[in-house]
Amino acid sequence: MNYKARIDSVYNGSAVDGKGLRCVVFFTGCNMRCGFCHNPETWTEKGNEIELTELVRKIKRYKNYIQNGGVTLSGGEPFLQAEFCTALVNALHVEGISSIVETNGLIADEDLINACDGIRLDLKNQDGRVDSRVLAFLDKCEELGKDVTLTNVLVPSLNDTPEKLNIVKNIKNKYSCIKELKLLAFRKLCTGKYERLKIPFPYEKYDEGTKKDLDKAYAFLKE
Repeated sequence: MNYKARIDSVYNGSAVDGKGLRCVVFFTGCNMRCGFCHNPETWTEKGNEIELTELVRKIKRYKNYIQNGGVTLSGGEPFLQAEFCTALVNALHVEGISSIVETNGLIADEDLINACDGIRLDLKNQDGRVDSRVLAFLDKCEELGKDVTLTNVLVPSLNDTPEKLNIVKNIKNKYSCIKELKLLAFRKLCTGKYERLKIPFPYEKYDEGTKKDLDKAYAFLKE
């Protein structure tokens, strides 16, 4: 089948989207509008259409460079294009390249979860309770034995409270498939993108996170 997808870009050399140096594919289209999002340009389905064979060929150029890392499917929300992403993961496996998927966990597509080499699930507890679909996603990862790295963007005064941190703690303790928990300090490096897109940056009023904020939250989670 001649699979096609819409992507924003391919970035080679990331050290923050999984273990080792990674090639990151940013898919377009997202089913959330997170206030801290660094990639608002990927929210809509607009982007560059690309065929599976072309994308695999592009990624293969970086094979030696990412041999101790791999490919990360990001966005946007890759699970909105789950059929293509599953085919991409399988094609990369043929080339000896591993792939993980970054997701908000609202779409538990079994084929993609099963195919990929791991999941980075960003837990959204900033504006309220965690969506029940995220728990269903984790249930599926648990069932399939898929390793999950749970990430959480820590926004000072918004979700660094005991109540909000307990949400993270309870989910981490409930699921054995969650092998790692990474707190990410809130940053405003994306403000220029919002200005160019002429849309307001929802979290402009919040302070950026610091190492001290992270250390305090980690200490609470270990109690």
